[in-house]
Amino acid sequence: MPVDLSLLDTDLPVWAAPMAGGPSTPALVHAAARAGGLGFLAGGYRTPADLAAQIAQVRAPGAVFGVNLFCLNPVAVRPDALVTYARALQPEADRYGLTLHADPPIEDDDAWADKLDLLLESPVPLVSFTFGLPRPDTVRALQDAGSLVAQCVTTPSEALAAAETGADLLIVQAPAAGGHSATLTPDRPLSPVSLPELVSDVRHTVPLPVIAAGGIATPADTAAALRAGARAVMVGTALLRTHESGASAPHKKALADPVFTDTTVTRAFTGRPARALRNRFTDTYEPLAPLAYPAVHHLTGPLRKAATAAGDTGLIHLWAGTGYRQARAEPAGRALVRLAARP
Repeated sequence: MPVDLSLLDTDLPVWAAPMAGGPSTPALVHAAARAGGLGFLAGGYRTPADLAAQIAQVRAPGAVFGVNLFCLNPVAVRPDALVTYARALQPEADRYGLTLHADPPIEDDDAWADKLDLLLESPVPLVSFTFGLPRPDTVRALQDAGSLVAQCVTTPSEALAAAETGADLLIVQAPAAGGHSATLTPDRPLSPVSLPELVSDVRHTVPLPVIAAGGIATPADTAAALRAGARAVMVGTALLRTHESGASAPHKKALADPVFTDTTVTRAFTGRPARALRNRFTDTYEPLAPLAYPAVHHLTGPLRKAATAAGDTGLIHLWAGTGYRQARAEPAGRALVRLAARP
């Protein structure tokens, strides 16, 4: 049967991306909808109960929104490497009275089965996956329940693999994106490609609708991605300072602080490549960090939480895309409309 993709044709071709760890909120999803776009809840790091509560807050008759899940593609960690990293970080933890525990490594699947059951029992309009590929029978089950399924990809070859799972559409993420890369091969360097070029390459490889993400900071960026063939663009960093964002106060402040002059792709915080504002933590610990997600995420979590509470931006994971200077303290709807304006 033909797939109904009409929900992709929103009045506003600029959507609110899922940002796990707090920035994505029901208020941000509502703001995106009111502006004529579409917003995502971030299922990553939330308990199934918390995610269910957020879905209940945004669900309404005719409401169109998405939920993103981590489909974990874990990288095996050598226990000795994690212990060595924990020892290197311990002096930072000592400042907050913490002891970092690395033996045994903490591994989990982000409550995958329970969150999937939630979305099958209480379907939402759109479900997206990042970090890994769900099995084809999982994709079919969600589609049978009434959801469209999107897969985050970073290369044409990943797009081909996503199409083979039966996904309905692709979220194509360029390396300029803030936060974690959606790459399926976190052990390989991210290819330096612009978003319009990547969108064009994917569209010439796979005949699926494309939503473009990564580096959208100005109306010109939006226009370029749409000209390349994207149905819409999805923004995250541009919304971090908005009124509806759940980003921490130190994070919001850092995005406008002239002390921070650059971003960098680092695995120091979580063991998986992610783009953040360059700070003391990235400079000091990136050379030492093992590629081991989610083990490193769990190892550094207590330290990052304590640093955030103390406003210590030298140790916080300040996720940010390359266009972070364009993020403004304003209503989210205004930001989305501004990015959709004709340049």
